[in-house]
Amino acid sequence: MSPAHTPKSSLPPLLGRGPQGVFRRTLPSEQPTGERMVRTLGLTQLTMIGIGAIIGAGIFSLAAAVARDVAGPAVLISFLVAGAASLCAAFAYAEFAGMVPKAGSSYTYCAAVLGELVGWIVGWDLLLEYTAIVAVVAIGMSGYLGFLLNSVGLDLPTWALGAPGTGAGHKVDLLAIVICLGVAWLLTRGTRTSARVETVLTIIKIAIVLLVIVVGFTKVNTDNLSPFAPFGLSGAFTGAATVFFAVFGYDALSTAAEESVEARKKLPKAMMISLAVSMGLYVLVCVVLTGLQNYKELNPSSGISSAFASVGLNGFANLIAVGAVIGIVTVTFSFMMGASRLWYALSRDGLMPAWFGAIHPKRRVPHRATWVIGVVSAVLAGVLPINAVAELTNIGVLLAFVVVSAAVLVLRYRKPDLKRGFRCPGMPVVPILGILFSVWLMSFLKWETWFRLGIWLAVGLVIYAAYGYRRTRQVMPGDSVDLDALNEMPDSDEPEGRLAPL
Repeated sequence: MSPAHTPKSSLPPLLGRGPQGVFRRTLPSEQPTGERMVRTLGLTQLTMIGIGAIIGAGIFSLAAAVARDVAGPAVLISFLVAGAASLCAAFAYAEFAGMVPKAGSSYTYCAAVLGELVGWIVGWDLLLEYTAIVAVVAIGMSGYLGFLLNSVGLDLPTWALGAPGTGAGHKVDLLAIVICLGVAWLLTRGTRTSARVETVLTIIKIAIVLLVIVVGFTKVNTDNLSPFAPFGLSGAFTGAATVFFAVFGYDALSTAAEESVEARKKLPKAMMISLAVSMGLYVLVCVVLTGLQNYKELNPSSGISSAFASVGLNGFANLIAVGAVIGIVTVTFSFMMGASRLWYALSRDGLMPAWFGAIHPKRRVPHRATWVIGVVSAVLAGVLPINAVAELTNIGVLLAFVVVSAAVLVLRYRKPDLKRGFRCPGMPVVPILGILFSVWLMSFLKWETWFRLGIWLAVGLVIYAAYGYRRTRQVMPGDSVDLDALNEMPDSDEPEGRLAPL
C-alpha cells in the first residue's frame, strides 16, 4: 500500500506508535565495547543462577510458614499449583529470551512488542519487586543463622534480632543487613568471579537439600500427613499465592542475557532446567517437612532444621541451617543481579538517569546500581517484617507474568516467522493459562498489597512523565522499530574463547 493510501490513526499522537507516542516499540541499540557487559556465562552457570534464584527462602522458610498457617500438609498442593502457573509463564519467558538476547528481561520484551509505556510500567514494577525479594530472602536467612548461633552458645543482642514488631525488644535485623551489603560487594567484583562463587554455593545447597530428602524419608511419620488438607483446598490455593514467591527465579535469570554466551539457545534451556530441578526438590522436601513434624508445631523461621531437631537429629539440623544460609545467599545473589541489570537497561534506554547504569571500567558490571539496590534492600530487610515484603513481591511479579504471556501471544500471531531460539508449546492455550493462573493467584492477595502496588506504579508514571518520556527520545529517537529487527540481533556476540578478561 502506498503512503497516500495508508489509513490515518484516529488516536492522538501521544497515544500512538509514532515518534511522540507512548506506545512506540523500542529496542536497545548496541552499546560501544567499553560501555557494555561481557558475555561470560555458559549453560551450567546460567542454570546454577536459575536454581540459586528459585531454591532458597521458599524451601527453607515459607514452606513451614504456609503449612502451619494456611495449608497443612497440603502445602504440597500449594507448590504444585504455583509451579504449574509458573511453568506457563516460564514458557513465555523462554520464547522471548530466545528472540531478544538483551538485558532487561520482561521490560525489554514488553517495550519491543507492546510499547515503551508498557515496558516502563513492567520495568518499574520489577525494580521494586526484585529489590524487595532480596530483602525477603535476607530476612528468611536470619532465622536459620540465629538457629546456628544458638546451637554454639552465641546470642546476638535482642535489638539486633529482627525488625520492629517481630519480637519484644527487636529494633533491626542486623544479620539480614549484613547479607544484603555483602552480596552487593560480591556482585561488584565482576560477573565471572561472582558467578563462580554462585555456582559453588548452589552445588553445596543442592547437595544439602538432597541429604534432607534422603535422611528425612527415613524419619517420616505418615500420621503427621493426616488430615492432609486441614484448611481445605481453599487453604492450599491461598498458600499457592504466597509460595509463588518461591518458584519464579528464572525471570531474574533472563536479565543476564547480555552476559550469556549463545543467549538465544542457552537462556531458554537454563530456565527450563532450573525450574524442573527446583520443583522436583520442592515437592519432595514438602513431604519430608510435614511428615517429620505435625504442621501445627512447625517453626516458620527455621522450619526444616526445627523439624529434624524434633526427631532427635540435632547435628543434622545444624547442617541444614548451614544449607539454608548458603541457599538464601544464592537467592539474594540472583535477584540482586537481576535488579541491577534491569536498572542498567532502564538507564541505557533513557528511562532513568545514565549515572545509575554506568559500567565499571575494569570489572564491566553496573556497580552503582548494584550498590544502590544493596543499600535499599538492606534497609527494607532491617526494618520490615517478612510477610509484608513477600506479598508485595508476589503481586508485582504476577503482573509482569500477565503482560509477558500476553505479549508472547500477540507476537506469535503478528510475527510468526521471527527467529526464535525456543518456541512456547501449546499455543495459544499455554500463555492464556499463564494469564489466567496469574490473575487468579493475584486475587488471593490482600487489598493492602494492591494499594501499595498502585502507589508505586503512580510514582513510576510521574517519573516517566517528568523525565523518562523526553530523555528516552534523545537516547532512542524515531518511530516504532520494525519487529523484524529482532532477527538482526546477534545470537552470541563473542565465542567463549574470545571473552575479554574480567
